[in-house]
Amino acid sequence: MTLTTRRTLLGGLAAAPLLARPALAQGAWPNRPIRLIVPFAAGTTTDILGRILAEGLAKEAGQPVVVDNRAGAGGNVGAQAVARAPGDGYTFLLGTNGTHGINVSLFADPGFDAVKDFTPIVPFATTPVVLTVPASSPASTVPQLIALAKRKTLTIASAGNGTTGHLSQALLNLRENLTTEHVPYRNGGQGVTDLIAGRVDAMFYHPIALKPHLDAGTLKGLAVTSEKRITMLPDTPTMQEAGVKDFAVEGRWSLYGPAGVPAEIVARLNRATNALLADPAALADLRAKGVEPMGGSPENLAQMTREEIAKWRPVIAAANIKPD
Repeated sequence: MTLTTRRTLLGGLAAAPLLARPALAQGAWPNRPIRLIVPFAAGTTTDILGRILAEGLAKEAGQPVVVDNRAGAGGNVGAQAVARAPGDGYTFLLGTNGTHGINVSLFADPGFDAVKDFTPIVPFATTPVVLTVPASSPASTVPQLIALAKRKTLTIASAGNGTTGHLSQALLNLRENLTTEHVPYRNGGQGVTDLIAGRVDAMFYHPIALKPHLDAGTLKGLAVTSEKRITMLPDTPTMQEAGVKDFAVEGRWSLYGPAGVPAEIVARLNRATNALLADPAALADLRAKGVEPMGGSPENLAQMTREEIAKWRPVIAAANIKPD
C-alpha cells in the first residue's frame, strides 16, 4: 500500500464520525435478509471479523445479515460464489488480500476476475503477522535471526502455502538474500505448538493467536510485518524498524459485492461500515483482537486491490510459490 493510499484511507476514516448514520432500512432495499459470505471456516480470524461486520450492518439495515462460511482453495470457493451471484444487494463477500491480490498469481485459474467480477465497497480492517521464535532461540532480534540464517538453513513455519505468513517468509528471503525452509501447516495452531517445542526455528503468524504465548514467555516476538506498530504489541518493532528495508505485509479484509451492485446500495453500505469503524466500542473490540480498522471509499478499495495484485505477482514468481 502506498503512503498516499494509506493517508487517503485514514482521512476517510477520520471523516466517518461526521457522516450521518445511514438509514439502510428506508426504501425498497433491503426487504429480506442479506448474506455475507466469509470465504474461510468458522472460528478463523476472517469469520470473527465477518460476524462483527454482519452485526453492525444488520443494525443499520433493519434486516438480518447472515454469515455464510464457504471455505476452500484459499478463499476462492467463497469468492467464486459471490462473483456468480446477482448484483442485487443481497449477497456480499468479506474478501481478503488473498482473494483479491495473492490468489490472482498463486492459482492458474482462481475461478473469478478479482477486479471485473466484483464491486468494491469499503476496506474494513487489517492486521500484520508477527515474526516469532521459541524462547530457547539464540536470536532475540531480527538482525540476530538473519545472522543465524546466514550460518545455517532455518525452518520458518506458516499457516499454509500462499498465506501472509508464507509470503512474509518469501519476502524476507528476497530482501536479505536468505535461503530458509518454509514449513506449511494446515492448522496454524499446530505450527505454534511445534514452534514452542523448538521443532521449527521461527514462524510468521497472527498476533491474536501468539499473544498468550508471548505474554507467557514461551515465545519471543521479534517484529510485526505492518508499516506501523500495532496497539496489541506496542513494544514490538516493525520489520522496517528492525532493519529490513521495504518490508510490509498485512492481512486485509474488505467488503465486496458482485459486479453491478447499484451505486446507492454501495454508498449506504460504505457509510454504515465507516460509521461502525468510528464507534469506540467497535474500535476497542477490533484492537483487542490485534486488528486495526481501515475504512475509506470504494475508490480506495479498488486502488488497493490493484496494488495488492501488482505487489505479490513478482514475489510469488521469484519464490515459486504454489498452492497446497
